[in-house]
Amino acid sequence: MKVATAASSAPPEPRARWRLHPLDLVAVVLAVAGATCALSGLLPRAETADTLHRIMPLLLFLGTVIVLAELTAVAGVFDVLASRLAIASRGSWAVLFLLCGGLATLTTLVLNLDTTAVLLTPVLLALARSLGVPAGPLAITTVWLANTASLLLPVSNLTNLLAADRVGLAPLAYAARMALPQLAAVAVTMLLLWYAWWRRDRPAGGRFVPPARQVPSDPVLYRTAFAGCLLFVAGIVAGVEIGLASTVAVALVLLGFAIRSPATLRPHLVPVRLLLFVTGLFLVVQTLGRYGLDDLVAGLLGADGGTAGALRAGGAGALLANGVNNLPAYLAGESVLPTGDETRLLALLIGTNVGPLAAPWASLATLLWFERCKAAGVAVPVTRFVLTSGLLAVTGTLAAVGALLLVS
Repeated sequence: MKVATAASSAPPEPRARWRLHPLDLVAVVLAVAGATCALSGLLPRAETADTLHRIMPLLLFLGTVIVLAELTAVAGVFDVLASRLAIASRGSWAVLFLLCGGLATLTTLVLNLDTTAVLLTPVLLALARSLGVPAGPLAITTVWLANTASLLLPVSNLTNLLAADRVGLAPLAYAARMALPQLAAVAVTMLLLWYAWWRRDRPAGGRFVPPARQVPSDPVLYRTAFAGCLLFVAGIVAGVEIGLASTVAVALVLLGFAIRSPATLRPHLVPVRLLLFVTGLFLVVQTLGRYGLDDLVAGLLGADGGTAGALRAGGAGALLANGVNNLPAYLAGESVLPTGDETRLLALLIGTNVGPLAAPWASLATLLWFERCKAAGVAVPVTRFVLTSGLLAVTGTLAAVGALLLVS
């Protein structure tokens, strides 16, 4: 089944600005529930303070990196990269597959999985339309690699930041430990992408007509945004605290936009929904842990170590992520694992990063991806998506946990 795209001749009706989006409602409900837990005493004051103290650097990073990514997209960086990938492929469907997979992996590693889901997805969908090729393979590439390519760096996924902090690993040390698991997860993803989506939906003869070269509308803003991204990456590699690195990078880009395009700078750039979602989720999960969730998760994880314990931790993480969501699944699992049990903790992380693919709600990135597809008029074949994504969740988690055991 091919993914259907809405006709370009029928522009979508303008959406009323006052309507509350379902994800906004989820974020507000979580924020209110978290505040209720804290203010009512269900979550003791000391634990509330500790939780908020722990997540403040994460909220700073999330807020600044999303603004950086949004402005980078407005500056045309993603559009230029996508068009140049298509040109570089010289009309070869197989080469375009490798290049799109590489771009989705790179944006996930460097700018986190939500950037890939929210900003790269519409770029690749627009690229599919301009090439006259099926949108499905390009769309699935972004959502799969947004999840499975989010292991290597602490900045790639919020759960990585938590895990790196828990085991006391600096960014480079963390990356060294997760390099082989990340390679295994991406390799499995690319194999399944090709055989389940790209090969099946390839155009006649595996060829297409390359597009014209994309030129940014404002070269100065383009170079400024690109420099901001490079500065952010350099800061991470140099060991600068991630919130500081993203803040300095976004400050440079904000300055460029303030001079060249001040009208672009609007309050909606700040990801309020995401910040409310994360804050509320932390407080709610911390509270539920006191009233039985920790015992349930401890039973799923078991007490075994070694290979069996790591595989069980990875499987439990994937199962919990698809049952609820990957962030509370990781938080619940982390709370019951001993601090020194690094291998099982990282196996749990793999399960909650690579595994949340079988259900649309399993990760925020997947939910945001569905939203982007709907906004672009792309209908996702749900049965095919769930079956192939479920297969990837199982095989990708097993491959990555196996690779982790090799380097443990």
